[in-house]
Amino acid sequence: MKIPFSYILRNLWTRRLTTALTAGGMALVVFVFAAVLMLDAGLRKTLVATGSADNVILLRQGVQTEIQSGVSREQAALVETNPAVARDQRGEPMVSKEIVVLIGAPKKGDTKPQNVIVRGLTVAGISLRPQVKLIEGRWYQPGASEIVVGRSVNTGFEGMELGQSTRFAGRDWRIVGVFDGGASGFDSEAWGDVEQLGQAFRRFGYSSVIARMTDRGQYERLKADIETDVRLKLDVKIEPLFYEEQSKALSTFLSILGLALSLIFSIGAIIGAAITMYAAVSNRIGEIGTLRALGFRRTSILSAFLLESMLLALLGGAVGLAFASFLQLFTVSTLNFASFSQLSFGFHLTPAIVVQSTVFSLVMGVIGGFLPSVRAARMEIVDALRAG
Repeated sequence: MKIPFSYILRNLWTRRLTTALTAGGMALVVFVFAAVLMLDAGLRKTLVATGSADNVILLRQGVQTEIQSGVSREQAALVETNPAVARDQRGEPMVSKEIVVLIGAPKKGDTKPQNVIVRGLTVAGISLRPQVKLIEGRWYQPGASEIVVGRSVNTGFEGMELGQSTRFAGRDWRIVGVFDGGASGFDSEAWGDVEQLGQAFRRFGYSSVIARMTDRGQYERLKADIETDVRLKLDVKIEPLFYEEQSKALSTFLSILGLALSLIFSIGAIIGAAITMYAAVSNRIGEIGTLRALGFRRTSILSAFLLESMLLALLGGAVGLAFASFLQLFTVSTLNFASFSQLSFGFHLTPAIVVQSTVFSLVMGVIGGFLPSVRAARMEIVDALRAG
């Protein structure tokens, strides 16, 4: 015979305080576990959203970031002539020659300067990023010492408000606009005219070249053309792939740190679950003897106590996930190991994280409840009835 499911639920309800405390400990562990996964998912979503699958980015061979790269003006001009590069209605190549530099700016509430990416680009560069929308002011004018800043820079750094001026590279730069990068890495950048920034930083070439392909099927052709031209010692990557690679170092760090914390906390939660279930077995020795006397087999007793522990863990997991979901309302800022600049991104809850967190909580329940369940199942009928 099998023990009714209602019996298991009634036992959990009878020990409401103990159930709540144990489930609360498991909820905390699941909260931490889910938060780390959500942080990693948010990072990947932010950086991958920075690129467009219709665009390619060209960098100097062997480098991993735009900060390290260098593309000469001659090389950029050759890229513009490639037949795989799309052209606008005026017949101009849809190419943006860009300079990427770092400046120091203090975060709000902190006097210590942090790195901020400043991107010099052409007018075409703005049109190549359709996810970027101007939300305040206007775009910078080519030839002027003006910049527009991303939403995260505007809200997170001192002196980056609309209408203010900030000084770097020996010049004062007026902030004439604020843009929304569409939850991408561009939110953590400031943009200005490529020629003006090149003069200010004494850069005679570019950091990268962004090009729109005539269609996505032209990628292999464009890549082959670049690789076979001895004048172009450049690497070609589709933008989303490039930005996904940028997230690997930070993503790995977050994953290792988060899993280490989750493992440490889970040991405490498992011990708590085991103590709770051992206490349940000790308090119900006579009840266990009665169940055995009524004909319930050892496997039914073991299954009932193990299921009770799993339900306890499932309850904690559901509560932990519920609280973790509210983290999506917050944004964090940290150092991007690839560019050595501040990057803002949010938490992102996915169906896969829900499944992983649920499985994680159930595993804790099984491990914590297994030995107490075995102890309950191995009790002899006479001994249990006498002790009860």
